[in-house]
Amino acid sequence: MPPRNTKSCIICLLGVLPLFGLTFSWPHAHNTTTFEPRLDAENVDTVPIKSVKTSVIGQTISKIHLTEPHGHDVSFTRIRGKRLTVIAFLGTECPLAKLYSARLETLAQQYRNHGLTVIGFCSNAQDSQQDVTDFVQQHALTFPVFKDSQQRVADQFKAVRTPEVFLLNHDQRVVYWGRIDDQYAIGIKKSKPQRSDLKIAIDETLAGNKVSVPIAESVGCHIGRLEIPVPTAALTFHEHIAPLLSKHCINCHRQDNIAPFALLDYDEVAGWAPMIREVVEDERMPPWFANSKHGNFKNNAKLSPAEKATLLGWIDLGCPPGSLDAVANVQIDQNKPAKSTWEIPEPDEVFFISDHPHTIPAQGQVEYEYFLVDPEFQEEKFLQAVQVKPGNYSVVHHALVSLVLPGDTSPGIGNCGVLINYAPGMQSTKLPPGMGIHVPAGAKFLFQMHYTPNGTQQRDRTSLGMVFADPQQVTSVVRGGAIANVRITIPPNTDDHQEVANLKIDRAVELLSLSPHMHLRGKAFRYEAFFPSGHREILLDVPKYDFNWQLRYLLEKPLPLPPGTRIRCTAWYDNSAKNPANPDPQTEVRWGDQTTDEMLIGFYSIVEKR
Repeated sequence: MPPRNTKSCIICLLGVLPLFGLTFSWPHAHNTTTFEPRLDAENVDTVPIKSVKTSVIGQTISKIHLTEPHGHDVSFTRIRGKRLTVIAFLGTECPLAKLYSARLETLAQQYRNHGLTVIGFCSNAQDSQQDVTDFVQQHALTFPVFKDSQQRVADQFKAVRTPEVFLLNHDQRVVYWGRIDDQYAIGIKKSKPQRSDLKIAIDETLAGNKVSVPIAESVGCHIGRLEIPVPTAALTFHEHIAPLLSKHCINCHRQDNIAPFALLDYDEVAGWAPMIREVVEDERMPPWFANSKHGNFKNNAKLSPAEKATLLGWIDLGCPPGSLDAVANVQIDQNKPAKSTWEIPEPDEVFFISDHPHTIPAQGQVEYEYFLVDPEFQEEKFLQAVQVKPGNYSVVHHALVSLVLPGDTSPGIGNCGVLINYAPGMQSTKLPPGMGIHVPAGAKFLFQMHYTPNGTQQRDRTSLGMVFADPQQVTSVVRGGAIANVRITIPPNTDDHQEVANLKIDRAVELLSLSPHMHLRGKAFRYEAFFPSGHREILLDVPKYDFNWQLRYLLEKPLPLPPGTRIRCTAWYDNSAKNPANPDPQTEVRWGDQTTDEMLIGFYSIVEKR
């Protein structure tokens, strides 16, 4: 795609143009009507802002004019609510905006007879009019949604994130600004909201009372604003940023993959620049949680200091594109297979979780679901490569596949070894010649599926693909295992509770990978090895565990573990109110499969001579 028109950006930002382009989607309409509205406000600063530092509470929005291209004016009084108006800023690719669109629709219908109207605005530079139209239709919205093409409405309201709402009373005065409720945040999905901020503000205003909490800051995605690039910048998209994204980001941020949006061209990357800055500065992205002081891992995704400085410096310069021809020819997604959707070679066999797609609801918290699949292997198999491939990346948080051996009356994840697992940021397994994963004859596959709703009803049919190795050429067997403590007890209102699990190695093996697993109260995790010689070594230290990322850490080189070696896993839990993901800090927590319970599992893989 060609870069954005920076000349028009400069004109609009300087306020030279009397009108600014907005396009408007009437829900469920086959044809999209285009308007060019003007927004006039009293005492409201129109200078773009980059952080929530000031408030528009108490300011009056005098009028909004909607003007058709043919010159016909549509009065704001025909669109706004008779008593209350909710101005909602949305983003077509923001996961939280997707989740909350249904909540806004519910409120719009619930309070329609009370004189309330919801009006939506999509202000992201990277959201096209077609994106907005599709968003309205996919989420079955009955309230109008505008395309704020120059972010002027967002600037007028000092909107920062999506979703973010403003409540106007009958005098068109802003009485509430912020989130819709506290059920969802970045990386957090509670079973239900503890405080429905917007609904409370609506009820209080309808009752003639002052809003008790007029500001409740939103924590969603940054609105992608147009920037003015430095014309002679030393850092450019095509020369410096595209290669960096290809190395660290595109494995997930491409079409129909794990990430909620793609980063394949200049417009998308520049539009998401404010959000990229936040997650990079906070070291939330790329996802990597290992303490660099302990262990070397060949799949280390962390940005180097130089790479981080390059990316943030480019954003500071206004996201300069560089050569227009070079930008148009950039193909970031060079690593995507041309014909196959698999990361491994084309599988010899593929097994699905079920014969028909499984339905995931639009809202709420979905507990773990289990699927037992019988491959009907009459003889043992050795796997050269294996991959779990979600059928719907947008709702599959993670999938663990464990072997269930013949005669096992109480199958469970990890009981007979973990075959493979999937989570955002985790690679498939591809073994070098001579190595293979053993699957005994008669074994079955137990899938543990963790689904996270995304705002619309979805369907999934996750699959397991495998490439077989020639048994005659397999000299070493790779096995997966779990170091677990099922007797953990985490007291209520504790922010640093410790539990341990141990495993003794009874034969000579080599360690290949480590993958810690806890649930919502998980805080930190550590693997330590105690060798027969008396030597002690920290194999992996994760000081800030994040349940949203079930990463597998691949050792740079296999680590020999002689017989008698003991591996200890230490886990720390935060069961206090300080943990924003905590379902209930007043509850004593024990082992259990659901995310509201807890686990202590140190998954690992080893290789040994056959």
